[in-house]
Amino acid sequence: MNRTDTFVIQPHLKKSNDLKNILLNEAESLVKAIDLKCVFSAIAGIDRINPKTYLNSGYVSFLKEKIIELKASLIFININLSPIQQRNLEKEIHCKVIDRTGLILEIFGSRAKSNEGKLSVLLASLNFQKSRLVRSWTHLERQRGGAGFMGGPGEKQIESDKRQITEKINRLKKKILKINNTRLNQRYRRVKNKIPIISLVGYTNSGKSSLFNLITKSSVLSKNMLFASLDSTIRNAHYRGSNFIFVDTVGFIRDLPTTLIDAFKSTLDEILNSDLILHVRDISDSQYLVNKNEVLKILDEIGINKDDKRIMEVNNKIDVVIDSMKFHNQINKKSIMISAKKKIGIQTLMNRILKTLEESRQNNFSFQQSN
Repeated sequence: MNRTDTFVIQPHLKKSNDLKNILLNEAESLVKAIDLKCVFSAIAGIDRINPKTYLNSGYVSFLKEKIIELKASLIFININLSPIQQRNLEKEIHCKVIDRTGLILEIFGSRAKSNEGKLSVLLASLNFQKSRLVRSWTHLERQRGGAGFMGGPGEKQIESDKRQITEKINRLKKKILKINNTRLNQRYRRVKNKIPIISLVGYTNSGKSSLFNLITKSSVLSKNMLFASLDSTIRNAHYRGSNFIFVDTVGFIRDLPTTLIDAFKSTLDEILNSDLILHVRDISDSQYLVNKNEVLKILDEIGINKDDKRIMEVNNKIDVVIDSMKFHNQINKKSIMISAKKKIGIQTLMNRILKTLEESRQNNFSFQQSN
């Protein structure tokens, strides 16, 4: 199958201090993650946001000519567009336009393997579609309802479509609720058995799935690619006579669509109910601190404060760090340094996990005794 020729555009407000080059690189990685072919990428500097097209009119004209020249069929604009902006861009450029949320939803849809994952992505997609229905029905007249003159005007097409989507959403929610109830029962049994639950979180492509595979002897998909693994995976692990349950979660990314956070709430609740949270970070990434804060921001959205004592920092990929002193002042002195790929520091990590869980157990016991 031929790969779709795609333009990658990173809008940049000239007065802002955003990480335009980093964001463009990430945009190109998102396109690569879904096997689109990037034939042109650029930073689009704008003085102010155009309410009609987001981009300046001059740049829109430039894109129209460039699309014809390179014969591309898709433009990815790495920003969240309003429905009207997306419609106007497609109308003026005569090319399909997809924004950040739309592309991430496409990636998630292509990666979901489990029934729960597929249903959750579909739910997020339908909620996104529902919010977009305002964009293209201005030309439609009212449908006629009833019979003859007595029927009167019926619903607008947009109202009809919204109703159908709402019905699909409600059916999906019921299916997901059944899965959630099963998950809750499984979680209850794990808590009852007093087996510690350890969740791995991190920015996408931080190497947490590689670490998960190493510790649990599993084979979760692990590639140098954004969102290589999507479905939450739960596995047992053993170390020095102790049993653990490890949970590998979907990788985070800046501006993760709210619809996805809501749809994956049950999966993310596994993190909320963990005894320990391993925040796996790619220390070789130049945006190490930025990515760290993005992960902490999403954790905060699901109810986990950045100062939560359950969070343990795990700095991965130390084998590819050229200048370790460069990061010396940026690293929490309590964090663990590892390389999942080279199996460096894994024993130190597991010993720290054992020690932390034991201290937590003793503190809880002391608290219960004092009451």
